[in-house]
Amino acid sequence: MVKITLAIEGMACGMCEAHINEAVRNAFQVKKVTSSHTKNQTVIIAEKDIPEQELKNVIVKVGYDAVSVSSEPYEKKGLFRKML
Repeated sequence: MVKITLAIEGMACGMCEAHINEAVRNAFQVKKVTSSHTKNQTVIIAEKDIPEQELKNVIVKVGYDAVSVSSEPYEKKGLFRKML
């Protein structure tokens, strides 16, 4: 799995967050997407990496600006995580 973090400009409220989350869910297969207008970011958890330009295009179509995109491997943390 992969964690993708986007820095986004133009979000001002919870509705802005909802618009971005819905657009991402409709465009890509994701496990989880959360946005924060106070942090100016969206975090996506997905099975596989999503091309940066495709993500930026989706964000621009809903009226916001994706300033940067970074991705890193994601390991789910939880109660039943395998112990070493």
